[in-house]
Amino acid sequence: MRPQRGRTAALVLGAGGFIGKHLVDALDADGTPVIAATRTPLVVPHDRIRNVVDSFVGADAFDALLGDCKVVVHAAAHSTPGSSMTKPQLDGDLRTTMALLEALQAHPECRLVFLSSAGTIYGDRAQPAREDDPLRPRSYHGAGKAAAEHFIEAWAAQHDATAVVLRPSNVYGQGQLARNGFAIVPTAMRCARDGLELQVYGDGLQVRDYLHVHDLTRLCQTAVHTPLSAGTHVFNASSGVPTALNTLLDMIGSIVGLPLRRRHVDARRADVRSALVDPTAAAASLGWRASTPLQQGLEATWDWVRTRQ
Repeated sequence: MRPQRGRTAALVLGAGGFIGKHLVDALDADGTPVIAATRTPLVVPHDRIRNVVDSFVGADAFDALLGDCKVVVHAAAHSTPGSSMTKPQLDGDLRTTMALLEALQAHPECRLVFLSSAGTIYGDRAQPAREDDPLRPRSYHGAGKAAAEHFIEAWAAQHDATAVVLRPSNVYGQGQLARNGFAIVPTAMRCARDGLELQVYGDGLQVRDYLHVHDLTRLCQTAVHTPLSAGTHVFNASSGVPTALNTLLDMIGSIVGLPLRRRHVDARRADVRSALVDPTAAAASLGWRASTPLQQGLEATWDWVRTRQ
């Protein structure tokens, strides 16, 4: 079933990913026709969601889709700070972004919402980062996000278009799969549940901001539907509550109710020590604030992990 004419649909790029799946469900629930763009087929609950499968490395992959769309949400990501440490490359994230922007040149009335990364683009922070602070990524993953932001800003400026760049902190929640060196919350929960040893990079004193996926999804919906002027609008997305890794792991061990064995190894050069993020601009301009306390979010995530993963 094709979305109704008149540019009503939201194209969600990366719809098969952790964040993308939540966003597809949320937009569908609020009545927005969704085109779910994935690299492999996606099982959708009904025919109001249209799944399009492609590699999305050329502009032609988007040409047939954008005429139906009022907005594109670019939530696709194929690297992490750890996986990108030895692989600076265009393939995957940046190549897809540039192909999308090439196609969007013919559709400047289509809004673009891009998920960047507050946890990787600001570098080490002694004070919470604001949106106008310099970008100092340590990882190639973060450098790719920063580069994508610049390309998006150029597209919006040249074509009098509207772009919203969201910079989430460390996102966690139901549906996130455990992965070595990434997704610390489900990985630690799996280790505690299965009696495995968790490998911890560094001393565990590094500080992060943990944002529940439902809070990020609400912000994405707001960025899709709120009237905004032409140009690029940049917003951090964070809980505003810094948490040391050791504190997070202690909380997870308590929630799971089983010992969480840890083995500390050398910190990775691509990782920042302190990723502090100021979310007040999103509150002032969009009326958004994170509302899920970390304890509550971890408990909900554990309920999912213990029953489904």
